[in-house]
Amino acid sequence: MSGRVAYLALTLALAMGVLPARAANFFEKNFWLSGPRYDRVIPACDYQPALDRIIDRFGTKERRFWNSDLRIVGFDHIRETALLPWAAQSIPRRFCRASVRISDGLRHPIYYALGEDTGMIGMSFGVDFCVVGLDRNWAYNPACRAARP
Repeated sequence: MSGRVAYLALTLALAMGVLPARAANFFEKNFWLSGPRYDRVIPACDYQPALDRIIDRFGTKERRFWNSDLRIVGFDHIRETALLPWAAQSIPRRFCRASVRISDGLRHPIYYALGEDTGMIGMSFGVDFCVVGLDRNWAYNPACRAARP
């Protein structure tokens, strides 16, 4: 008897795997899926908690991945380059440019974007940044162009 039950369960499991996929019905498409509601509240480019987050993440990246003691010492010439540059349905972002002083005494341009609700689990603003000349893994290459609007 248990052999028949096992055979029936195996047959049912295999049959479920070969059934064609169904399209979502009305409720699966529309029930509680109203989409994001953005307030378009984005911090300014010189918002100190955002700059502190950049300093912290840059230092962590240099220590952890590049075995370097480089860190950002300060920001100069902070300015906004774009606000909401894409379609109205996209995530609201503020794009900024500044000059950073690095602990080795050199200055580098930095491009960063502050996005609404793009922080940890969507609870606060998020920051993406790229320091020109110190984008060692080429995430925003060439010359941090992918970090700009």
